[in-house]
Amino acid sequence: MHYKELLFALGVLMFRLTSEYCISRNSVNAIEGECFHLSYCLDSTSHNHSTTPIKWYKNATELSSNSSTRIIAHNNNLEFWPIELDDSGVYELHTGNNILEITINVFRKSENSCYTEMHVTSQSVEVGNALNINCKYDYDGIQNNRTVLYKNCSMMENYGNNSSQIQISKNAEFMDQGYYTCSFSFSHNGKLWNTTRTYNITITEHHSVINPALYGQHPEYVEVVLGRNILLNCSATKNKESVFYWNFETNESNVHEESEPQTQDDEDKRLVSKILRIETINKGNLNTKYNCVLSTTKRTEIKTFILVQKEMDDIPGHIFTRGMITVIFISVAVVCLVILSVIYRVDLALFYRYLMRRDETLTDGKTYDAFVSYLKECRPENGEEHTFAVEILPRVLEKHFGYKLCIFERDVMPGRAVVDEIHSLIEKSRRLIILLSKNYMSSEVRYELESGLHEALVERKIKVILIKFTSVSDFTFLPQSLELLKSHRVLKWKADKSLSYNSRFWKNLLYLMPAKVVKPYKGEIESCPFIDRSSKKCQWGESQKASHA
Repeated sequence: MHYKELLFALGVLMFRLTSEYCISRNSVNAIEGECFHLSYCLDSTSHNHSTTPIKWYKNATELSSNSSTRIIAHNNNLEFWPIELDDSGVYELHTGNNILEITINVFRKSENSCYTEMHVTSQSVEVGNALNINCKYDYDGIQNNRTVLYKNCSMMENYGNNSSQIQISKNAEFMDQGYYTCSFSFSHNGKLWNTTRTYNITITEHHSVINPALYGQHPEYVEVVLGRNILLNCSATKNKESVFYWNFETNESNVHEESEPQTQDDEDKRLVSKILRIETINKGNLNTKYNCVLSTTKRTEIKTFILVQKEMDDIPGHIFTRGMITVIFISVAVVCLVILSVIYRVDLALFYRYLMRRDETLTDGKTYDAFVSYLKECRPENGEEHTFAVEILPRVLEKHFGYKLCIFERDVMPGRAVVDEIHSLIEKSRRLIILLSKNYMSSEVRYELESGLHEALVERKIKVILIKFTSVSDFTFLPQSLELLKSHRVLKWKADKSLSYNSRFWKNLLYLMPAKVVKPYKGEIESCPFIDRSSKKCQWGESQKASHA
């Protein structure tokens, strides 16, 4: 906007603010105790002056010159001598069939000031621009007797006279800031009445007088990584007279200056940012001064950027976080695998044997896979133990899993030297299976036990598998060398849980037996070694049924 156009606009604005003549607003303000004159604008479409009467109403009561000496209504004009707080409200202007509503707001007069804050018009003027204050009261048919201008409630010298108008027109200065009150005096019915209008003038600093300046610390060290790109952003406040540019001493071809700065605000005051782009940083860019320069007619400011190589000792935050998450995940996975491996180590070992087709029995020169040591006396109280040794154990290990057992009653020829024969059979066996029960330790099995333990613990030629067939609380009668057996080589038979081929008992027993290519007996039902064909339930052998009977 040009200077003359600005002066004209400000003059029109001040005129509108100081005049109440022919208003068209729907709401006006007044101060109690002052005279108030209202003239509402009517156009030709809403009123025909020659034929249509004009009437004023408030709360359905007509206002006329005969109804009150304080409120006078004639044509489109309404006068208050003076206006009071009770006069606040909505007034209706009837022009034929048209009804216009006007709201008058009456504010209480301030006791400590010459003006009322609620009835102040604010105006902001930049320093150096035109300041116009026009104290003029325009109302049809009434001429004010005296006009006085106050600044901050103090009368201004040379601005109080008997004319109807006072006008200030000058270039604004900071000292011009303040409250300007125009006081108008009128005579009515032999009395003097006043009315005021107040303007709050604020003087602001002009943009062009703000000192240009660079932002940020000087010098600014920027950590960089070789091979990467970086943008150096220099920001400043500048005006029309200032010059903003980059200055650096380097012949590197990877340094590029943005052609145009990024700007904000208006033309007089601009917040500008200028970018210097360095691509694929090399050692030649390090410790070089890149100067951002802001030059004016009075002075020159320089901000220096220096690139330094970033220390790579510290791991970046996102890489460290991802690494920690990965380590924790792997640790949890390893712990879970270890726990599962411990719980299912037997199953894994058996699966490995099956997968690799391992066979430990091919080259050791042994005849039997296991020698079974059990109580030989077949009495009713020993029926279950005897049946397990001579029926269940061979049926499962031999017929289903393909092992070869040495059982005394079945494999020792009658009439031969028992002691020599037992020692020879134990030497020809890869395992010694001991069925331990309450009545196990008799003279018939003691030599088997001692000979087997000697082979296992001294000669290291055989491994012992101990099966606790019944609960035994006192083992003091057994050789102390049994305590040297590893705990995983001691199994416990539970008739109600150990019948199925897939039970934990048989898996542990197979794990302790030598690795061998298993060729199950096809005629055998694999889920349960003893099945009653009629009832389809796991049952004991026939001899055991007889013992229970």
